[in-house]
Amino acid sequence: MANITPRDPGFDAAEVTPSDTAEVDARALYIGGTGDVKIKTPGGTTVTFASVPSGFLLPMNAKIVYSTDTTATDIVAIY
Repeated sequence: MANITPRDPGFDAAEVTPSDTAEVDARALYIGGTGDVKIKTPGGTTVTFASVPSGFLLPMNAKIVYSTDTTATDIVAIY
C-alpha cells in the first residue's frame, strides 16, 4: 500500500454501527443524520461532537464511535 498523508482523499468507506468496544480506525466520518457523535481518538481522548448536522464530514480520526451518547445516524467511516 502506498504511503497515505492526511491530505489524501479517502481510499475506502464502510457503514458504521456505533459500539462501545468495536474499533473503527477511520480517517474521517460522514454523518448522514443529525445528532451527537461520541468518539475515541487514536490518542485516547474521548470527545462528543454535539449537534453534528446531516451531510457533514467530520474531519477527525476515530478509533471508536461509541453507541453510548451517539445519536447521529447513517454514519460512514472513511479510510
